[in-house]
Amino acid sequence: MDQLDRLPISRHLSLRSLALVSKLEVGLPLIMGLWIVAVSFAVGLRLAFAATPITTTAAAISNVLPYLLVVTAPVITVFLGLRSFKPQTLVAQPTIRLARFGRWRRVDAVTARSLPLFGTGGFMASLMIGILINVPFRTFEFLSGLPALGGMAPDWFRMLFTVMFVDLVFLSCLYGFAFVLALRHVPIFPRFLAGVWVIDVMMQICIARVMAHVSNLPPEVAASLSDMLQGNLKKVLISVTLWLPYLLLSRRVNLTYRLRVPA
Repeated sequence: MDQLDRLPISRHLSLRSLALVSKLEVGLPLIMGLWIVAVSFAVGLRLAFAATPITTTAAAISNVLPYLLVVTAPVITVFLGLRSFKPQTLVAQPTIRLARFGRWRRVDAVTARSLPLFGTGGFMASLMIGILINVPFRTFEFLSGLPALGGMAPDWFRMLFTVMFVDLVFLSCLYGFAFVLALRHVPIFPRFLAGVWVIDVMMQICIARVMAHVSNLPPEVAASLSDMLQGNLKKVLISVTLWLPYLLLSRRVNLTYRLRVPA
């Protein structure tokens, strides 16, 4: 794939994608601020139309706290990731190499950074943006699909809200951290992203099994939940199909995250 970078047009697009990623990195504080404002507004609308009336202070607090995590958890994760991995910091390569496809030879970190393919240009920029967009997409899917808990919500609704809330916050943090690893050229990024995909699939399966044992779950809710979980599974599997070969075989990925070039 990265052989296309030898062509003038592809080289130009690669440089533009590198510039886009640089602007994205510089604009992360603004993006996180806009995220807080937009999601807080959406949460406010959701709480204003709770499933059942929120009549007590305790009920109000118990309703607000989960949404507070929905708003802040991805931001905190990205912030801590950026603080942990500074720009241009050299991070040691993993001891055990998992990606063994192809024939490669090692290069030192200084040589790697001097080569044209080093960095997050080309298809890597598209992958990174896709990882980042996954967070707001899942968040607004959660906010639009599940009304806020009221004071008299049934048990099946509380369980559904809980499992979907855990799924959202946990995976939003994982995808946000994966984005930081990619941005900072941290060597464990490819295997970390693969691990997140596995966790994502397992979470959808676990939610389905948990909700299958919940009594009094309305059939229409069960059908809607099944469609959503299947859709999430399909999106993850499509991502794996599209991007796993790239993570394994791309010259850019192998140079940037594994410090190796074709033998």
